Amino acid sequence: MTSYKDVTSYKIDDVARETGLTKRTIRYYEEIGLMPAPERSEGGTRRYTQEHIEHLRRVIEARDVLGFSLQEIQEYIVYAQELTGHRQLYPQIQEPELKLAKLREMDGALDAQLRALQEKIDKILSMKQELEQFRDRVSAGIARLEAEHDPQSTKNDMEGTRK
Repeated sequence: MTSYKDVTSYKIDDVARETGLTKRTIRYYEEIGLMPAPERSEGGTRRYTQEHIEHLRRVIEARDVLGFSLQEIQEYIVYAQELTGHRQLYPQIQEPELKLAKLREMDGALDAQLRALQEKIDKILSMKQELEQFRDRVSAGIARLEAEHDPQSTKNDMEGTRK
């Protein structure tokens, strides 16, 4: 970690350590646009900021917690950046009509994000239901086989044939 142009900057090793990602993954995420490209030093070394680290943590959360694919994460980032832009511009707007228009744009972006999350939730719930049904069938099979092959019932059957 170094101070560069009055901003604390991190080398890729630092970012990897902070996020738990490999250097290769960090470079790949940068290459495909999942994170903004960092500034580079005069020698060409990437100089990451705390914002890059936070951004990567959000990507990791979307990937691991929400189960998003990289494409879904890219869409999520676009929505998040759009909302950030709206939030930054909104306080500067003076006319009520323009404020209303900006709020409607924000509402549309939020609606799209919520729809994407709901689709993911629906898929997860469907998968959960399938697994629960399969577990019920497995449990029923276990119970049936245990009842058929219960050592106690086999012993009782043998004693009944000796009498």
